[in-house]
Amino acid sequence: MTRTLLAALSLAVAGVCFFAYPAIRPYTDEASLAGAGAFASPAWLISHTLAMVGFILLVLGLLGLYGILRETRAEPRALAALVLTWAGVGLTLPYYGAETFALAAVGRETLQQNSVDLLVTLTDAIRFGEGVWLFAAGLLALAAGSILFAAAIRRSGIFAQWSGIPLALGFALFLPQFFTPPAVRIAHGLLVMIGCWLVAWSMTNRR
Repeated sequence: MTRTLLAALSLAVAGVCFFAYPAIRPYTDEASLAGAGAFASPAWLISHTLAMVGFILLVLGLLGLYGILRETRAEPRALAALVLTWAGVGLTLPYYGAETFALAAVGRETLQQNSVDLLVTLTDAIRFGEGVWLFAAGLLALAAGSILFAAAIRRSGIFAQWSGIPLALGFALFLPQFFTPPAVRIAHGLLVMIGCWLVAWSMTNRR
């Protein structure tokens, strides 16, 4: 029971991190000195670090979810879901590290040199280099894993059949939401938080 509570707590805190990430993150024209200031700001470091913490807590929480589901007929799907989500997070985190710390360094250097050209050149190199393919693959794997977890929850018979859907929807939309306005990104963070909380609640109140 203690392990289940710790896993549920991990998911609940992960949800808060995923909501705080877009809520705290500064939004500016990132091809300007204002964008450099945003990259160099404490809000940038804090928000992106919270996202990375959220991913780490997510995999710990999902390990606890798998521990429950492996005693049910949904175990094969749950195992595949666990592997996909862990692989997805592993592929995603390096890119988040670059976004967090490399862009912060670029922002500080841009402000010192007062050079927008430097900002644009280095930002594009960091964001759209080879790492972006691993990042996309990671988010797609995470989306597939969360959908499989929702299917496993539905099949298990010990949770409300729909309780995994919000989390699956949140991670299925994780990649597309990067191309939306700030308000939509914050709403997406709220959706992921609700999904995490719902699964956490279901883990501690299962039939």
